Amino acid sequence: MAPRVNPLLAGLDAPPIPEARGWARAYDGRLGGLVDLSQAAPGTPPPPELRERLAAAAGSIEAARYGDIQGDAGLRMALAAQTNALYGGRIDPADIAITAGCNQAFFVAMLAVAQAGDAVLLPTPWYFNHQTTCELLGIEPRALPCDADAGFVPDPARAEALIDGRTRAIALVTPNNPTGAIYKPETIAAFAELCRRRGLWLILDETYADFLPHRDQRPHGLFVGDAWRDVVIRLYSFSKAYAVPGHRVGAMIADRAVTGQIAKILDNMQICAPRAAQIALAWAIGALAAWREFNRAEIAARGAAFAAMLGARPGWTIDSQGAYFAYVRHPLTGVAASAVAERLARTHGVLCLPGSYFGAGQDGHLRIAIANVDRDTIAALGPRFASLVETA
Repeated sequence: MAPRVNPLLAGLDAPPIPEARGWARAYDGRLGGLVDLSQAAPGTPPPPELRERLAAAAGSIEAARYGDIQGDAGLRMALAAQTNALYGGRIDPADIAITAGCNQAFFVAMLAVAQAGDAVLLPTPWYFNHQTTCELLGIEPRALPCDADAGFVPDPARAEALIDGRTRAIALVTPNNPTGAIYKPETIAAFAELCRRRGLWLILDETYADFLPHRDQRPHGLFVGDAWRDVVIRLYSFSKAYAVPGHRVGAMIADRAVTGQIAKILDNMQICAPRAAQIALAWAIGALAAWREFNRAEIAARGAAFAAMLGARPGWTIDSQGAYFAYVRHPLTGVAASAVAERLARTHGVLCLPGSYFGAGQDGHLRIAIANVDRDTIAALGPRFASLVETA
């Protein structure tokens, strides 16, 4: 009798982005070069001074050693100071755990708050790695539907109706992936209060918080005072703000009693996050504030260029946009989003992801990562989107 693969793993779909990139390989270049708008990859490299520090740290003896399980003290201190300054909080370095990217932070959060047979509410359309992480762990990813008419912002009352004895947490992503929707502080506060009242955790993924429309905009007021400590686990990524996704560094903020439990998971999973990147990022948090602001403004300008370009194309509708993403209603009524996205890639040289990758009922939409290319490239895409309709 042959051994089997874990059926929870065997039942998962294959990673979706490689499938989409397979469509692009068939593009013959007839309309110009391929434009990849599929993944939330920073469209610019890290600045030279950060690259120099990454190289120096990688060659150091210190970076070759194991580090603290919860992350290097210097990085945790710098992140605590930055977060406190923006949110008006009193976060201590002991409340922070550094992870190998934000995907790992979510995986660890699920292990920390739920077990097989439990349920976690995920607003839909959802980030597919959140859904598959839950399924891999035997946790039910319970859909909390969000409506285009409400800008894909989840409704706390609708969420409460879905809570039962198996529910352990609600996971929010703001600014959102895939829709780009930015949740107002009062919405986030309402979800925190709901979780407090019902004895749930609020998992708050703020991977894209560095790209809010206004400089120094406070995303929410949860960290003012200490009430958050019984409810909130905040997730963060350094990948986008510092353009270092390949170095895999993320973070979790929770009360130190929770991070103490999280350290048990991290010790069995990674022992420590990549050291060279931690060393360089501890410097970068303070030193690259001006560069991050320039980058934030540039991403916002790319978003404006995209809205202007697609807004001039009949049939296309931007239902939600913000930070890195636009969630677009395509004009081919009755055609599956995967077929639309495949046609865009194969014959028009624009690679994006179909809404069906982000949950049921999303076949009318495409997710477009607007941060990946410069404004001139975005502005020149109009004829390609128009010709998709003309040749349908």
